[in-house]
Amino acid sequence: MRVIRVVTPLAVGATMLLAACSPAAEPASVRLQLQWTDQAQFAGYYAAEEQGYYEDEGLTVDILTGGGDIVPQQVGSAADGPEFTIAWVPKVLQAREADSDLVQIAQMFQKAPTLSVTWADSGINAISDWAGKKIGAWPFGNELEVLASAKILANLTDGVDFTRVEQDFDMNELIAAQDGCAEADTDCVDVAEAMVYNEWAQLLETTDPNTGELYQPDQFTVFNFNDLGTAMLQDSLWARASWLAEDGNEDVATRFLRASFKGWIYCRDNPADCVQYSIDHGSIWGAGHLAWMMNEVNNLIWPAADGIGVLDQDAWTQTVETAIAAGILTAEPSADAYRLDLTLAALEGLDNATGTDWEKPVVEITAGGE
Repeated sequence: MRVIRVVTPLAVGATMLLAACSPAAEPASVRLQLQWTDQAQFAGYYAAEEQGYYEDEGLTVDILTGGGDIVPQQVGSAADGPEFTIAWVPKVLQAREADSDLVQIAQMFQKAPTLSVTWADSGINAISDWAGKKIGAWPFGNELEVLASAKILANLTDGVDFTRVEQDFDMNELIAAQDGCAEADTDCVDVAEAMVYNEWAQLLETTDPNTGELYQPDQFTVFNFNDLGTAMLQDSLWARASWLAEDGNEDVATRFLRASFKGWIYCRDNPADCVQYSIDHGSIWGAGHLAWMMNEVNNLIWPAADGIGVLDQDAWTQTVETAIAAGILTAEPSADAYRLDLTLAALEGLDNATGTDWEKPVVEITAGGE
């Protein structure tokens, strides 16, 4: 199955170049709903604010924190919801099947950051070994990649072949299982869900009580869904089709994207500044943890072969095929589930928007993320 959509660059140029910002651009106030709480995952938007890129585009942007029971695809779908929403692709496509009119206007992460992690000496070396185990997965649609991978790769079903534990947003339940996850202990998991930029670092920032040293990567077995072929796209920018259809709003969206892209380019080139912006924006994490996060988030965005924000068609297809095979979606999304024209217009005139010369630096883990 392939999802194919043809976009004609000349047609885009003929219509969308008119949306390029000019000094006479109409001022606008918009809201951006974050996928999660304030942290370096969103540093590019903080940088766009701090560096005056939004102001340059005539925009006032209210950045709304997420987390807890805030479900971005639900908040963004509301008629009075924020103009822009950051959310994972399978979550929103699922919401679209329930009549949401959210449309993807930019794809920020080019790779998926989700991991499943277990102890190296657990005997769990393949997805098929999850059978009979307690598998940690977060709620609110964050569990989709984990459960889809179990079903597709090993024909394992939640509640039948393994026990899905609604994991906290940390690694404590995996640490509790260091000596084995007792069947009666609901506060442990055999396999934990983690983001490469967050919970994986939390684990490595923790002291091993058996050695007095920080945990090391070789103490764990990591399932990376990019390597396993079931990764699904995350951290896309979405807007309601009904809002975009209103007069002038495509121009506002293009200006918002242009300023946001500049913010992410700034974070690529000045990561230490963007760590500080994350702290200033209220992040609960220490500077060491945020430096790791900033580095890993940059690695999810850069290099961007066709320009930051441009959707990779193969990654979209894999996301859709994985979601359908796992029963997350009932059918292919309609062709208007995403559009490329606003991103392409926003990229006009931006310098080094591909980051092809960017190489991921080494960021050292710090105890407690401090």
